Formats: sequence, structure tokens, C-alpha cells
Amino acid sequence: MTKWAKQSAADLGRGIGAGQIDPVALTQHFLDAIQSHPMADRIYARVTPDRALAEANAASERAILGRRLSPLDGVPVSWKDLFDTAGVETEAGSALLKGRMPVSDAAVLKTASAMGLVCLGKTHMSELAFSGLGLNPVTATSPCVNDLEAVAGGSSSGAATSVAFGLAAAAVGSDTGGSVRIPSAWNDLVGLKTTSGRLSLQGVVPLAAKFDTVGPLCRTVEDAAMMLAALEGRAGPDLRGAYGLKGRRFGALQTIVMEDLSPEVAAAYDESLARLRAAGAEIVPIEVPELARSIADAGVLYTSEAWATWGVEIAAQPDLMFAPIRERFEAGQATKASDYVRAWQDLEKLRAIWATATASLDAVLCPTAPNLPPKTDKLMEQGQYYVTANLLTLRNTRVGNLTGGCGITLPTGVPSCGLLLTAGPMQEDRLLRLAKAVETALA
Repeated sequence: MTKWAKQSAADLGRGIGAGQIDPVALTQHFLDAIQSHPMADRIYARVTPDRALAEANAASERAILGRRLSPLDGVPVSWKDLFDTAGVETEAGSALLKGRMPVSDAAVLKTASAMGLVCLGKTHMSELAFSGLGLNPVTATSPCVNDLEAVAGGSSSGAATSVAFGLAAAAVGSDTGGSVRIPSAWNDLVGLKTTSGRLSLQGVVPLAAKFDTVGPLCRTVEDAAMMLAALEGRAGPDLRGAYGLKGRRFGALQTIVMEDLSPEVAAAYDESLARLRAAGAEIVPIEVPELARSIADAGVLYTSEAWATWGVEIAAQPDLMFAPIRERFEAGQATKASDYVRAWQDLEKLRAIWATATASLDAVLCPTAPNLPPKTDKLMEQGQYYVTANLLTLRNTRVGNLTGGCGITLPTGVPSCGLLLTAGPMQEDRLLRLAKAVETALA
């Protein structure tokens, strides 16, 4: 049973299907692991044992009868604390929402439950999802699996660490500017950012709805494919015949994303590209200079929508928030309508330019995060350092959100260093097949 903590969700699902793993025993294993783990209260905001065991019992009966609902039927997963869960608090890491009690599940949770996934509970996150660092002194700061004194990345911090520490088989998070991919990279996981609009946001506490997306954090690309399928209520892509890399063409993005890399990140990225070339891939450098304008406009685009969504609540009780995050929200109230409209017009132009520039490529590559996880104490003690570290952390992943595509981060084998693949809108199935081949090359 101890091996279950580190097995992929897909392998656990296969074990259930073969009659080798009982979903009830599997779920109890994870519940016991959560209860006994010394850092569980920094990872899980709330555990839902009654729901988990009820779902596991139903999955066990289906397995005996040969009526499993999906390949992950009976596999226990965690949910970021911004997905509504009926009768269980959903507070999005914020004291502003303390005691908030949804009456129904989020749409993606309903779908996943209908596919047999077992809900273990809700994981900690950055306040209202507005930070890439995962630092949250209001509720809890999850530790990085590679450095317990460092942050885990955000905003899906607890989602990533629930998997990395063996307290869930997979997790569901959200990504507005990198919030699935950054914690996945810093905790050596696979994280999939889906295209905006692909998965329902109904019952998901919003940050900036035009950029908010839902995505899984997992051990393997196969897990990510199966989780996406479960969240959509369909059969996943068959990755067993995933093509190799010979003849595949990648763009190595140069614009902005290669600046200020930590030595470890730079070395891991160079080695990753060398492995892809050795596997037969062609890698060409690409520049998209127009990208710089939209990255500079990100503050206008994100903070304006975030303040429009939460400004009334924040203004009523500002002292309930961690000051650096509150100040980031407050920056949005001064934006002129003309600046916001102009920023969106420029972004739409960028998306057209990006589509043309990347049309001949299978995917665009860059380091997932340019830096390593910062120390928690330093972020708390040095105010400007927090701001600088947060913006740097989000810089590379934000490219995918701004250009409107999908993306996936893969572990490189160097702790807390991820390789990011970005593809076009609604190209998740193709990207997952490609990522499977990249995963093999990097292993």
C-alpha cells in the first residue's frame, strides 16, 4: 500500500480495473496519509472523508460488477479551494470569503464525480488566486517538495503539493497567469493549462474570468490526459501510439522569456533542448517582438478585471487581506477605460501575429519559470522582493494565457525546473500526444 502514494493516477486506475486495488482501501490510504502527515494542514484547507468514502464505496461496487465509469473510477484526487463543493466551505484562500458555503458542486466537479473520481478535499491556495508564489499568511503557505523553507508556487499551491507529497493521486487547479504550471514545475509535476472556455467555470470562484482556466496537476502526461477527459466527461486520447519526436519542429521562444534565468533553470533548459534534438526534433529560435507590449499590458488587463470582480468586497474589509495581494488588486481601480480597451485591442492583434508566427511549429518552448522557489521568510520580510519575485515567476507562463492557447509543463529531471510547451487554442489532445513523446525523451 505504501507504493500507492507515488503511483500515477493511471496506474492506480488500472489496478482497480484489474481487481488488484480496492477503491475503499485506496481512499482510506490517502485519508490516513493526510491525517498523519506533519504538513497536511499547510496543504489541505479541508478534508472530506465522508464524501470520499461514500464515493469510494460506490466505485468499489462498480468495479466488482464490471461497470466502471472511466479509467480513473475510484481514484482519489484533491480540489483547489475555489471549486464549489456542496455543503463544504469554499473560501478561495481568503478571509473575505470565510464561511462561504456553496449549495452545489462546481460543474467540473460534478462531471468528474460522474466519471467516478473520488474527492479527498480542498487544498490551500494564494488569496483569491492572485499570486504565482503561493505565499498565503492569511490561511496557510504550502511548502515546496524540494525545499521546505520555500514557497510551492501558486496559486494552486496546495493542489501541487497534495500530489508531490503523496497525499492525492492527482489534483485539480486553476490557471489565470500560470497557476497550474508554476506549482507543477516547482514540485516536479506535469501541469496542463487548458484553453480558455474549454472547461466550465461555473461554480469556480473567479479572478479574471477572461483568462481563468481549469487544469490538472499530475505525475505524468498520461495522468493529465485522463484527468482532462474526466473533467470533460469523455474518453481521453489514446497516448499508447503517441508519435516520436523525429521530424517534429519546435520554436524556442527568445522574446523576454530567456532573460534573468537562474543558473539551474538555464542549465536544465539547455539540457532539455539537447535531449529533444537527440530524439530527432528540430528546434528553431523564434522572436515575437509584439509580445513585449502585451506582457507590459498584463497589469492593465489582469488587475482591472480582478478589481472589477472583487473591489467592493476588498474596499469593505481591506485589512483582512495580505497587503501585497490587496495592493495588486487595488492597482486595477485606477485604470482608464480607454487604456483597458486599447490593451485588449493590442492583445487581439498579438494573438493573430502569434498564430502566424507559430503556424509551422508543433509547439513553442521556454523554461516554465525563470527562477527557483523563493524562501518564504524572505518574501515575508522584504516587501519589494515579493513584488519583483511574483512578476518574474509569472512572466513566462503568462505568455500562454495572453496568446490564448494551451500549455503543459514537464519535469526536466532538475528539481523545480520545468520545460513549458505551448500550443494553439483547443489543441490539448495533440499537445498531450506530443508531450508524451517529450516526456519519454526527457526521462
